[in-house]
Amino acid sequence: MGREVSESCVDNLMIEMVSAYCNRFYSTKPELAARRIEAIGYQVGHQLSERYTMERPRFSDHLEAIKFICKDFWAELFKKQIDNLKTNHRGTFVLQDNRFQWLTRMSIDPSPANADLSQDSSGETAENRAVQITSMHLYFPCGIIRGALSNLGIPCAVSVDTSNLPACSFVVRIKA
Repeated sequence: MGREVSESCVDNLMIEMVSAYCNRFYSTKPELAARRIEAIGYQVGHQLSERYTMERPRFSDHLEAIKFICKDFWAELFKKQIDNLKTNHRGTFVLQDNRFQWLTRMSIDPSPANADLSQDSSGETAENRAVQITSMHLYFPCGIIRGALSNLGIPCAVSVDTSNLPACSFVVRIKA
């Protein structure tokens, strides 16, 4: 029962954080809101990585560190491992979660009636707005991954692909 309460608290905290940065602090500048949300995730990932690797020896290479993120780190955060890890062996890794926990509870109403009525003055449809809101919620976990890897001595850029919700793929590009 305690785990359910803490998961709902994290869900609500994330919803409120994204809402505050997108609707209040940076309502006219979504790119600044995205950067700030990602920066908060970076700090969280950096600190969690510090905590989870305190008793471990340093990783010998990038692949070993990425495997740690996919198995142990992800399991600590989401009570499951990453479903699939792919690499091109040239510094790009794709971490796939087939049911990303923070997206499974998001609801998007794709009904045609709502799409026709909900076009705003800029021509933005309800579907485009839903994609934008979903992507705002994913800057935080991208920051968590980037912060964790940074703490492990791996500077990188992290992006996300959400073409098949609630599955998502985090793309990690190691900086040379």
